[in-house]
Amino acid sequence: QNQKTKEQIESLLQNGKHKELRDRLCCRLTFGTAGLRSAMGAGFCYINDLTVIQSTQGIYKYLERNFSDFKQRGFVVGYDTRGQVTSNCSSKKLAKLTAAVLLAKDVLVYFFSTYVPTPFVPYAVRQLGAVAGVMITASHNRKEDNGYKVYWENGAQITSPHDKEIIKCIEECVEPWNGSWNENLVDTSPLRQDPLKKICDSYMEDLTKICYHRELNVQTSLKFVHTSFHGVGHDYVQLAFKAFGFQPPIPVPEQKDPDPDFSTVKCPNPEEGESVLELSLRLAEKEDAKVVVATDPDADRLAVAEQQENGCWKVFTGNELAALFGWWMFSRWKESCSQDADVRNVYMLATTVSSKILRGIAIKEGFQFEETLPGFKWIGSRVKNLLDNGKEVLFAFEESIGFMCGTSVLDKDGVSAAVVIAEMATYLQGQGLTLAQKLTDVYEMYGYHISKTSYFLCYDPPTIKRIFERLRNFDGPQSYPKCCGIYNILHVRDVTTGYDSSQLNKKSVLPVSKSSQMITFTFQNGCVATLRTSGTEPKIKYYAEMCALPGHSDRSVLEEELQKLIEALIENFLEPAKNGLTWRSA
Repeated sequence: QNQKTKEQIESLLQNGKHKELRDRLCCRLTFGTAGLRSAMGAGFCYINDLTVIQSTQGIYKYLERNFSDFKQRGFVVGYDTRGQVTSNCSSKKLAKLTAAVLLAKDVLVYFFSTYVPTPFVPYAVRQLGAVAGVMITASHNRKEDNGYKVYWENGAQITSPHDKEIIKCIEECVEPWNGSWNENLVDTSPLRQDPLKKICDSYMEDLTKICYHRELNVQTSLKFVHTSFHGVGHDYVQLAFKAFGFQPPIPVPEQKDPDPDFSTVKCPNPEEGESVLELSLRLAEKEDAKVVVATDPDADRLAVAEQQENGCWKVFTGNELAALFGWWMFSRWKESCSQDADVRNVYMLATTVSSKILRGIAIKEGFQFEETLPGFKWIGSRVKNLLDNGKEVLFAFEESIGFMCGTSVLDKDGVSAAVVIAEMATYLQGQGLTLAQKLTDVYEMYGYHISKTSYFLCYDPPTIKRIFERLRNFDGPQSYPKCCGIYNILHVRDVTTGYDSSQLNKKSVLPVSKSSQMITFTFQNGCVATLRTSGTEPKIKYYAEMCALPGHSDRSVLEEELQKLIEALIENFLEPAKNGLTWRSA
């Protein structure tokens, strides 16, 4: 019933574009590391009115089977500010259709009356006791994309087997039901409730549980600049700073309000560093603000930059920020915990492609550290499991600037991370230190962890498959490489097939993940490197890290060794020229 997407298909048909029609119509969306994500437009593997209705009908069917009290407990629906005129598609419209499918089936729906940060949906699911929730967002993807992120009753993103079962249910009911197209139901149905005020107030109150130095925040002379990257973050970050006792951060005026075209940045991903932070850094210089915090468009991730004494800006990597957060959350716990608190009951988590710095801190301080598969959905589920077993979780992260401080939200949260960084910077200023200086202290104390992460673009799935299959049959059938250039390989772990040469039974401890490619090499020189496909974009990512023991710290030697190893990895294993891969910077 969407004229624009209907016209797209008709036009392809009239112009004889059969290959593109096949591409659009002969495959369905599948759940990646962040739910369903694709370009907006016509077709069954795109995000549009119809595919969102079909997905929601499948979810309704699955939840009805699993929860006898589904209709009474209800379902949460949130959305960001994305949109595309050419296919008459916006996050709000898709959210209204999601709600319509459920309201027409007499389900109580908590539909936010305005755009919200992604973390508000998992937070609301737990607060309101709902059975599940959906956030319509493509986070930091390019402007053409949108997505459909599903949270289970535990407040974590769905993992298997739920995702596979939901896909089956979607395929069982692809024909839209009566009422599914009625997007006005959210305005007329008595079963629709607006949770905005309750959830926002409750979230800000819960945030103060991880505020430790309110008196310093109230008095600080430190100034902060915040950019919300044309997304949802502005109002919520302002409120979070207020909750911690701070003056509001200075917003970047050109990026403060929602803009689905992300018109001031070449891509809306703060992870890209200085090139996309240009406006905020110039404003910070003008306002004499030493720290810049940047939330991505759906405010679940956070980039941080700090001006150094020489006037240059240091943009921290996700792994560097995690080192700071890890130190901070543990040292605050230690200062405020009760006499009989057992440090062995305390946990921090990271995804397996992220820095091992938390492991270094854990070994020295005596708390527990665990790894999960890439994607915050794995962290969220594991954290809930630990909490249910009486454990205390302080912090979790993934290297792509996703941080979870505390456990009010079982997903990454850029709003809380922004204000925690502000408090940390304020506290350190009182000690005569900057964030960058403290980072060096953390590395000196727990061992240098030098890491580098980047990616190649590849739009041809068969090429990606060929690259990884070559690694699995490198020196002959089913034999992985024993070296990479001059670097000897000690162990290989292949999470796609479940193989791990370091284990006695040769089986990977992390669960098998057949739907994505991921191989990790541990080298004789102590470097750990992973090659994997992205769960949300057409990328082959590489992650490499050198870990030194505390006290063994000639940083420049480590950096040089890492750089040479990465060059060998790219040349020998990825072969970009031969495989037509596009370098990140290009």
